Order: sequence, then C-alpha cells, then structure tokens
Amino acid sequence: MHRLTPRPGAPALGAAVEAFLTTIDNANTKRAYAIVLRALAAELGAATPLTALEGEAGADRLAAWFAGRWGGAAAATFNARLDALGSACAWWRDQDWLTGDPLRRIRRRARTPDRTKALDRALIEALLTRQTLPLRERTLFRLLYESAARAEEVLALDVADLDLRNRRARVRRKGGAVDVIVWQTPTARLLPRLLDGRRAGPVFLTDRRARVALPPADVDPGSGRARLSYRRAAEVFEQATADLPGGPYTLHQLRHSALTHAAEDGANTSTLLAYSGHTSVTSLAKYARVSPEALARWQQGRDPGARRR
Repeated sequence: MHRLTPRPGAPALGAAVEAFLTTIDNANTKRAYAIVLRALAAELGAATPLTALEGEAGADRLAAWFAGRWGGAAAATFNARLDALGSACAWWRDQDWLTGDPLRRIRRRARTPDRTKALDRALIEALLTRQTLPLRERTLFRLLYESAARAEEVLALDVADLDLRNRRARVRRKGGAVDVIVWQTPTARLLPRLLDGRRAGPVFLTDRRARVALPPADVDPGSGRARLSYRRAAEVFEQATADLPGGPYTLHQLRHSALTHAAEDGANTSTLLAYSGHTSVTSLAKYARVSPEALARWQQGRDPGARRR
C-alpha cells in the first residue's frame, strides 16, 4: 500500500508544475516543458497530490499515460518530452516533494539512422532569424551553421580565441589539433552584442551564476556565470526546433547541414576538409552528401526534355 497523501510542504501536482516552470528563464525552454507538464496535470488533475506519482502504481500510471500521449511520436520528440518530465522530477526531488523516480518504466528511444539529416536552407534561415530566439542562442546557432564546427569546439571558445576583425577563431579540433574556423557577416554582427564588452572568459555562458566550484577557465570573471555545457546547448536547440516542421532537431544537424550545403554549392574536397576539420575523406563523405532537393535540381538541369521545353 502507498498512501497518496501530500508529504508535508509538498504542493498539489498543478502547483508543483507551475513552481518548476518559474525556475526556467529561457522562454523557449519553458514553453516546451510546459507542453508535457501541463498535459500531465490536466490528465491526473491539478489538485492531485504530487505523491500520486510515487510507488509502483504511480510509475505504471505515468508510463501508460506517456505511451498513450507520445508513443507514436518520433524518437526525438519522445525523448524531448521525457527529458522535460525528468527535469521536473529531479527538481521536485531536490525540494523533498518526491523520493523515487516515477519515470523508471519509460526508456529513451534510440534514433533511427537517417541519410537526410541536412536541414532545408529555408528552414534553417527561418530558425536563425526568429525574433523570439534569445541573443545567446541566435549567436550560437548561427556560428555553428556558418563555421560548420563541432558544437564542442565552439562551446570551448574563450573570448581571447576570437579574432573579430578577421571573422575567425582558434579552436581545438577532435583529436587535439589546433585549427581555425571562420564565419560570415550575420555572426560577425551578433558576436559583439553577445560579448557586450567582455574581454575574458568563455564566449557562451549559462543564464545564471555557477552554483558549484568550477575551474577558473570555465567561469566568467565578471558575472560569475559558467561556460555553457554541450548538454544544455543540445537541449535548448531541440526545444527551439520543436515547433518546426519535422522537429525537434539535433544540434549536430547544423554542422551536417552546413557541410551538405557547401557541397551543393560546389566546394571541392580540399575546401570541405578544411571547413569541417576532418582529416579523412571517408569521414567527410557522410556529411557532404547532397540533399534530395539539390539532386533533383541537378537532374532537372541536365534533363534533355526539360532543355527542349
């Protein structure tokens, strides 16, 4: 038997959901998390004790509801909704409102390999020019796409690594080699706004001050904010693309798309190797695969019947 009475100080489910959402500063993140959390509160009842999620019965009920609601969704959507629930449950445990893991019956889904990972140019432009996208996200996403760099390489950048005048930066590639990435005008306009006069510390920072002790190199000396982690950046990107056609997408798809579009535009192998930071043509091949749309345009351009018309 598991008593479904509120633990002292624990709010009802609806209040617990709203309390957690108030801790999220990013509007896109809050909107994405609210989708699944408010749906849960509507299903179980906002006045239901949070302890209804405890025990075997609570885990079974939550798993059945989640499977019915998002069981038919794509793996990326399924996992994004599960991550939202997981973040809320972790925060509720920190408040001593929960003791167990109500999500233990639900497993993340493996993504099926997809040969069409490159995003359409128009879709990327729609994302990167979205006015509601915060400055940090807009700068990060734009820089990743224009440079085709790995997210880990860009997130490791310090202000001292940037050469703003020449639109380039020093990065440490996978394997440890030091290399240079370059960007275009949109990123060149955004970076000074993001830095706002900062001359030291990580380029991309968290929204809040670091809560734990970190190496000095990973903290901005002025604000005390920490270097943005890959996990958080990937999470933010999935949330920002959740409402796009076919979304949400992964952060890595910006790099994949940049290389595919460069190949479509006629970049030769040497240029693509320098652009991507790869040392092997074999490694590059899977990224520089021409999209179905570009293939169709090429085929149409060489179609004898189309030329006669």
